[in-house]
Amino acid sequence: MTEKNISEIPKAYNPSSVEDKWYKYWLEKNLFHSEVDKNKKSYTIVIPPPNITGILTMGHVLNNTIQDIFIRTKRMQGYNACWVPGTDHASIATETKVTNFLKEKGIEKYEIGREEFLKYCWEWKDKYGGIIIQQLKKLGVSCDWERERFTMDEDYYKKVLEAFVKLYKEGKIYRGYRMVNWCPASKSAISDEEVIYRTINGKLWYLKYPVMGTDKFVLVATTRPETMLGDTGVAVNPKDERYKNFIGKKILLPIAQREIPIFADEYVDMEFGTGAVKVTPAHDVNDYEMGKRHKLEFINIFNDDASTNHNVPEEFRRLDRYAARKKVIERFEELGLLEKVEDYQNKVGYSERGGVPIEPYLSEQWFMNMEELVKPALEVVRERKIKFYPDHWIKTYDHWMSNIKDWCISRQLWWGHRIPVWYHKSTKEMHCEINPPKDIENWHQDEDVLDTWASSWLWAYDVFKTEEEQKYYYPTDALVTAPDIIFFWVARMIIAGLHFKKDIPFRHVYFTSVIRDLQGRKMSKSLGNSPDPLDVISEYGSDALRFTVIYLAPLGQDVLFSADKCEIGRNFANKIWNAGRFLLMNAENIPVSQELKDSYLDFSDKWINSRFHQTLSDLNNAMEKFEVNNSSKIIYSFVWNDFCDWYIELAKNRLYSDNEEVKSAVLTRALGIFENLLKLVHPFMPFITEELWQLIEKRNNGESISISNYPQLDKSLINSEAEHEMNFIQEIITAIRNIRGEMNIPPSKFVTAFIKSSKVNDYQIDYIKKLAKVEELKVDEHIEKPKASASAVLKNCEIYIPLKGLIDLDVERNRLQKEIVRLEGALIGIQKKLSNEKFVNNAAKDVVEKEIIKEKDWMNNLSKLKEILSNLE
Repeated sequence: MTEKNISEIPKAYNPSSVEDKWYKYWLEKNLFHSEVDKNKKSYTIVIPPPNITGILTMGHVLNNTIQDIFIRTKRMQGYNACWVPGTDHASIATETKVTNFLKEKGIEKYEIGREEFLKYCWEWKDKYGGIIIQQLKKLGVSCDWERERFTMDEDYYKKVLEAFVKLYKEGKIYRGYRMVNWCPASKSAISDEEVIYRTINGKLWYLKYPVMGTDKFVLVATTRPETMLGDTGVAVNPKDERYKNFIGKKILLPIAQREIPIFADEYVDMEFGTGAVKVTPAHDVNDYEMGKRHKLEFINIFNDDASTNHNVPEEFRRLDRYAARKKVIERFEELGLLEKVEDYQNKVGYSERGGVPIEPYLSEQWFMNMEELVKPALEVVRERKIKFYPDHWIKTYDHWMSNIKDWCISRQLWWGHRIPVWYHKSTKEMHCEINPPKDIENWHQDEDVLDTWASSWLWAYDVFKTEEEQKYYYPTDALVTAPDIIFFWVARMIIAGLHFKKDIPFRHVYFTSVIRDLQGRKMSKSLGNSPDPLDVISEYGSDALRFTVIYLAPLGQDVLFSADKCEIGRNFANKIWNAGRFLLMNAENIPVSQELKDSYLDFSDKWINSRFHQTLSDLNNAMEKFEVNNSSKIIYSFVWNDFCDWYIELAKNRLYSDNEEVKSAVLTRALGIFENLLKLVHPFMPFITEELWQLIEKRNNGESISISNYPQLDKSLINSEAEHEMNFIQEIITAIRNIRGEMNIPPSKFVTAFIKSSKVNDYQIDYIKKLAKVEELKVDEHIEKPKASASAVLKNCEIYIPLKGLIDLDVERNRLQKEIVRLEGALIGIQKKLSNEKFVNNAAKDVVEKEIIKEKDWMNNLSKLKEILSNLE
């Protein structure tokens, strides 16, 4: 034991006095740093880099706790564990933040120009970009902070450009004029995966289009009447008899006064709306395809902020798209061409970052041809060379990768990796290299930057700066990530790893649960239902928060979380603390002697050793299967039930004996098991385990539980005979305790017990008497049940507790009879309710289920009460 006096060890565990102290110690001793060591096997994780705009969320807590559990376990198991942290530049998110910040100061982004704007971005990054990293440290994560990376570090930036140039020269990157998702807020193209669809209660407008040379109209239905200003055709289904005579004729488009054709295309659904479809090839994905098939004109009617441009009549120009909509509807009414308006519910795509509806928009962009790149990435997951946990994500991955489109990799932003392409001012020649042309004054660089994911897709290997490091640490071992970026990031990292490094980027992918509030809603800032993790840490401690989120998070299932659930983790921490304090208190007066650790053994010692090694075996198996939640429950059960509730109570029996050697042997063994127990708990709860481990004995400077040797499994110590014997004793003690509770026997009173069995031996009797508060215990296989006694029947014995003198039998009989009458009355009421068809058919399903469960519970209680009453006769 350390020289610290037990009186200095607080009675209750206080996380705030422990956590900062040990994190500072770990950093000072550089315990998390890894260097290439060819004598040790590496175990590598790269952190999913949080955005520099981000702050710690409950999702980060879950994700990073899981990573820390793996990395701490492997470090203790002797691996050269390397966990690389870092942050992502987050193009759109950061540019939006900085733009808004400047607006508040009266500064416009385009007025100050690119270079000046980027200076503000770097200043913002330096001031706010590291906040989430400092918050992660409060969680106790054991990242190698010397290796912290940023996706726009100079060397990483260069690697991103190298990848672009290589792919361009391979013919896999091209520039094309295509339909893209356009975010009017950020004035940039965004990917399909960055579009969030919301169900909107809107309108369906029915517009009359006059057919030229006739007095007839074609009626079209649309949810976006403003786009009619860009219509260049009307399509009908060739099988639609209603419109056969109209095919080939022309419409005089109202307002625009443009002649547009009526044509046939099988894409048109005859059942939707009127069966005739207005076609706007520049502003609708499906219309774009029809426009290409029928060689229609493509007219873009919007500016990059979604206001109307010079391609619409003068009076409709420079209007916000919704103002344009209102004006178009008004004009159709004036012209008598608005047939009707219906309420209509449809799905509208919103920009995830911009928060506004996107525009399908014809734009010249850079694309990556994915057809060949995806094939090996599909194969390695199908062949389980990369394993997904849970594996149902394989189907999702397979479906997306099998239907992948070319990736739009350019963004109309300034903050990010600028595309390494220059155009000659005179000849229009194009130069694609990492470095600009030598006569740079004759060239201008492409204005666009790369999609953020076109930089972070290299994260698994380019966080390592040298070829030696990449060969040693890559492929990484595990990726822990949220499932919502399976396409954004996971799939693309697999593609990049296989293409550029000719190897998988990681062997295992663990998809975390989604954290929801108690109502099942996803936690978000807008709903105000997400607790601040730092507030939770302040109230409960980091260990309590870490343990609770893992304990509540089964693989592949959502987590219903509220801050008060951290009582689970706090109570567990207190249980460990109290056990440690009890043992250390005894170590002040009882000498700890390793020479005696194998002396004076009894069945409880064999049992706890067996339970420890069985627990270790179960834990190792669970961790190998990435069952982190199950692992937390395995540890919890052993610590709380086996060690604290049973072994320490059994040990007390001998710690209070008169034999000094027995006491020393028992305490030495208990402390040894406790130290190993702390090592199992440490990856889950690093702070409390470090504090107690340091208290057990005087440690050298620089020693830490985090770099101590993980316990080794010894299957020879798993003793089923000792476990069966202990289970039998536990059942007897629990049965006697239950009788005491049911019969309201005061805790201070000792009881007499009779056990009808031939299986209980003398030393077991001593434990039963101490732990069940039995004064006199008689064991015989021919015992008869005494009068007025409570009983319990177990597999190999019967237990009787005479009640005379322990309780007032008449008062107890009277109490039981009243409770039986009350329950019988309540049961009649609930049974009437459940026999009422109106209630069963009309009440909410969960309400009916609660009543059924209540009926079952009350019937069980009634049966038990009648049994107890009969025991008193």
